[in-house]
Amino acid sequence: MKIKLNDMATSGILMSESSKLYEEAMKVLVGGVNSPVRAAIRPYPFFVREGKGPYIFTVDGQRLIDYVLGYGPLILGHAPEPVVKRVMEYINRGWLYGAPTEIEVALAKKIVSHFPSIKKVRFVNSGGEAVATAIRLARGYTKRRKILKFEGCYHGAIDYVLVKAGSAAAHFGTPSSAGVPEDVAKLTLVARYNDLDSVERVMRSEGNDVAAIIVEPVMANYGVIPPREGFLKGLREIADKYGALLIFDEVVTGYRLGLGGAQRYYGVSADITTLGKIIGGGFPVGAVGARDEIMDLLSPRGPVFNAGTFNGHPISMIAGLATIDVLETTNAYDIAISASRRLAEGINDVLSRSGIDHVVNWVPTMLQVFFTKGEVIDHETAGKSDTKLYLRLHEELLKRGVFIAPSQFEAMFTSSSHTSDVVEETLRQIEDSVKALKQV
Repeated sequence: MKIKLNDMATSGILMSESSKLYEEAMKVLVGGVNSPVRAAIRPYPFFVREGKGPYIFTVDGQRLIDYVLGYGPLILGHAPEPVVKRVMEYINRGWLYGAPTEIEVALAKKIVSHFPSIKKVRFVNSGGEAVATAIRLARGYTKRRKILKFEGCYHGAIDYVLVKAGSAAAHFGTPSSAGVPEDVAKLTLVARYNDLDSVERVMRSEGNDVAAIIVEPVMANYGVIPPREGFLKGLREIADKYGALLIFDEVVTGYRLGLGGAQRYYGVSADITTLGKIIGGGFPVGAVGARDEIMDLLSPRGPVFNAGTFNGHPISMIAGLATIDVLETTNAYDIAISASRRLAEGINDVLSRSGIDHVVNWVPTMLQVFFTKGEVIDHETAGKSDTKLYLRLHEELLKRGVFIAPSQFEAMFTSSSHTSDVVEETLRQIEDSVKALKQV
């Protein structure tokens, strides 16, 4: 069946073009994808033709209201005109020089103006690369070896943070991926998110060799789990007490919770901040920022090495600068925040009336639903959620033209293109999807 793009069909679509592409992809790409979560859609991933505003359009002609938004960076929606215009203007000049440009200086100035804890910036090419640089920088500054992370917090696919909780008595992590040496994992200690006592226990035992405590200020890769009152402030105090640096991984929350990220939203400053996603407007980017005495340890001024041909890539820089300009000068945040709040309230209302046990966690422009009883405050409580029911909800919504992440442990994101009519359409589809869940 051939479906035209402008049919705007939202159900009963045979994903014939996607199935053909997936079959071809399986021959040349590992698992047919380039990131594992993309393979979670059953029976096979849909392939995207284009995106505009709050929508993506598949190669099969289906229009989907998008709450994945590239897993966070598209806070203005797909292909916003101000960003497209700036990118096209600059790409016609060329796009790689191996030399500095004025655009990277301008974007760095923006970041420094919005994050009081940041005085200098180093641009890299991904959030994971930013985290790797931040950890190396913390070790170079403190002359210590170990880091402390939190179970369930994700900081990229790098060895030192691909670690899960090991022995509760020893606090040492164990590899969560094949190929990560145990000797590397032993340099990473693991505590429990939203549990300051667990942090204090680890630091009391190992704190004299801990270079940094690294945390997602909002757990955004285990669903959406906000910090409890006093948790981030407590981390700041514990880090200071033991002479460790505090790293906020704001790859997701930076510019999503506001211009000053989670640090301004919660009123707690980090020693080192990692950024990504929105600061490139959806183009590949990462950044590390801190005060002068820390950042000046990076090469070429100091002994901590970092380099990269694509660092400060002009197109990522201009896309990020254009995005932040819009966030500064329009009501984009108001629309995105209102959309996320209404969506969270609407989902809660639908599920409450249905009698399905659930929790909806929300922070500005981000939310997630967990099918469980009680609060979801860390990886353990999130892990009690009915992930099969969540996947069924994802599948029912996809049939009805709404795309949420195919994993319980991701987030729903809203953008300034998710106007009230788009959100209300979404809630109608959620109502129908929940009815379908109850009929099984």
